[in-house]
Amino acid sequence: MIILLSAAIAPGLALFSYFYLRNQMATEPRKTLLQTFLYGAFLTFPILFLQYVLTEEGVFQYLYLQDVIFSSVVEEFFKWFVLLIAIYNHVEFDDPYDGILYGASVSLGFATVENILYLFSFGLDTAFMRALLPVSSHALFGVVMGYYYGRAKFSKLAKTNEMIAMALCAPVVLHILYNTILSFKGYWVYLMIPFMLFLWWFGLRKVKLAHYHLVQHLHMHKKI
Repeated sequence: MIILLSAAIAPGLALFSYFYLRNQMATEPRKTLLQTFLYGAFLTFPILFLQYVLTEEGVFQYLYLQDVIFSSVVEEFFKWFVLLIAIYNHVEFDDPYDGILYGASVSLGFATVENILYLFSFGLDTAFMRALLPVSSHALFGVVMGYYYGRAKFSKLAKTNEMIAMALCAPVVLHILYNTILSFKGYWVYLMIPFMLFLWWFGLRKVKLAHYHLVQHLHMHKKI
């Protein structure tokens, strides 16, 4: 049990540590990050319950609508909503890179609990693939979401409402593409490899841009 639990938690911890350590200019309070992680973890249960109820009731006529569209939209919406309500106006969200950390944190909270439940159901043999695909993809969806929240709050050039909308729309589109590829039975792996390479490139580009905006933000405040 301890080995399974460790294998389920380790990927999320490693990915979050990577994004946390990329922030060389400031240190975000760990308590707030932990709270955000827990928000994401708690979200897992109502989302899974909602998915279960709709499946049992046969709400969706087509599996694609249920397994791809609905699951992608509902998971990203709840994470987006939590960040908007609990974090966006928080006093600790005080620079552009914070969005990256909070987005990754809430996503990895969700992904970690989901991973624990999955490994306890299907065993340790799935741990490597789970770390490589669902956990890392959730982290990167969160990074993209957090980047646009950072732009919404701190960019004087970007339109706030548009950036907040992008914080939801961009991860939803990426998540739908990810789930669509998984729905291609038999040859999904040939599509997933280039997609994951793109997703990592796209996510790390947002990290780099957020770090650039952080430098600009700190430079501007020094002038003031």
